[in-house]
Amino acid sequence: MNNLRDLDKPNCNCGIVGIFNDPQASIMAYYALHALQHRGQEAAGIVAAGKVGDTMKFASHKGEGLVLDVFSAPNILTEKLKGNMAIAHNRYSTTGSGGIANVQPFLTKYRSGTIAVAHNGNLTNTKILRNELQNEGAIFQTTTDSELFLHLIARSKKESQLDQIREALRIARGAYSLVIMTNNALVAARDPYGFRPLCIGRKKVEDGWSYVIVSETCALDIISAEYVRDVKHNEIIVIDDETVKTGEIKSYLIDDETPCSKHCIFEYIYFSRPDSRIFGHNVDKVRRKLGKNLAEESPVPADSPDDKVVVIAVPDSGNTSTLGYANVNNELGNPSRYEIGLIRSHYVGRTFIAPGQNNREFKVKTKFNTVKGVLENNKVVVVDDSVVRGTTSRALINLIREAHPKEVHMRITSPPITHPCQYGMDFPSREELIANRYQDIPGIASSLNADSLHYLSVEKLMQSVPDEEGIGYCNACFTGEYPVQIDLTAHKHSTEE
Repeated sequence: MNNLRDLDKPNCNCGIVGIFNDPQASIMAYYALHALQHRGQEAAGIVAAGKVGDTMKFASHKGEGLVLDVFSAPNILTEKLKGNMAIAHNRYSTTGSGGIANVQPFLTKYRSGTIAVAHNGNLTNTKILRNELQNEGAIFQTTTDSELFLHLIARSKKESQLDQIREALRIARGAYSLVIMTNNALVAARDPYGFRPLCIGRKKVEDGWSYVIVSETCALDIISAEYVRDVKHNEIIVIDDETVKTGEIKSYLIDDETPCSKHCIFEYIYFSRPDSRIFGHNVDKVRRKLGKNLAEESPVPADSPDDKVVVIAVPDSGNTSTLGYANVNNELGNPSRYEIGLIRSHYVGRTFIAPGQNNREFKVKTKFNTVKGVLENNKVVVVDDSVVRGTTSRALINLIREAHPKEVHMRITSPPITHPCQYGMDFPSREELIANRYQDIPGIASSLNADSLHYLSVEKLMQSVPDEEGIGYCNACFTGEYPVQIDLTAHKHSTEE
């Protein structure tokens, strides 16, 4: 690919938003989506609903591109997307190809009314369900697994919409955080293992409270909403007019028994914003602990008492953990200082094309530049959150070496990635992962042109994340231990075929 999407990071999943009882619902959804832009930059959409007389009117607007571009035309939010309810979605395609047909939220009518759905995650039984539904006569309009929810809900024989939704969720397998809008309610749900984050907020409006459902709390902050709680794993919540009056959020189980959660540990390592609170805890604090544990496990000594180690982050996701690393490395008797050694350009789009160029080094230079005065003649520690293929890390270290440091040491705040994700992150195949292409860590270090390389161990990683009864984590990308059975007959992009 000749764009920046293939820079050497796991690509994120999606961001979702739900708003209930706000006269400016679509505007609030727009700002919340903007705060969640890091979770998906390929497309965005909003579906809004409000009463016109006695009839509930739904309207949709979506497009490919960033939130600011999709909703740039005048009056889209104030005229086209009127109403006091809205759901919204930022897309990164993990299952299904690109194209406007696959942009969420999805909106449809069926026998129980109108329904709109936005989904973050990835189902593991997509091909099985799709084949079953097609054999029963279903006609699919998209190539995404998210459309399955609409078909499963519409085909349910249950009487109430809530029971229809619950039955559909019990059939689906894998990772899903959902917001669903009906004629009179906002519904949200997290799969029984709670892979992806989802939280509830509220804010004061003229007639009481407006309720907000978002993937991360940073989206609450931008609209001045207060955090109430997370949507629990294995939970369906319903917010309606009665909730506005009483303040009671209705809660139901998906499966009768709630298993130990399997939160995606990569949300803490890389995906979520450091100013967010996910799975009930602050991302910033977890990332600092990752950096501290990494320094304890693999410090970098100074050459002499008068010499200092320069510790730099690969911005922006590595910034917080780098502070933790530099502080502990210094406390261990290795004079260290945290410095800004790399400057990241925020003006390079995901589809940036390098005219006449197709090499990794050039692409990296369009995104990063070195602060040569910080790096020159110093022992440099580069702290990053992950290495996937290794191609960008290699180009980045070569860029740093152009500033003439004494040495370049790389420290990674996660273990080696050895397995692709099946629950909503986009990783390369096992064969493309650099950890599977070399026999040992020194071999990887040599391929990256680093003087040394150390990954945080799985044990130290698990010590870094919050430890609570009934709370567990999915670390399958490091261990290969997948908590939910996977349909091995289908590749995760099989719905494009």
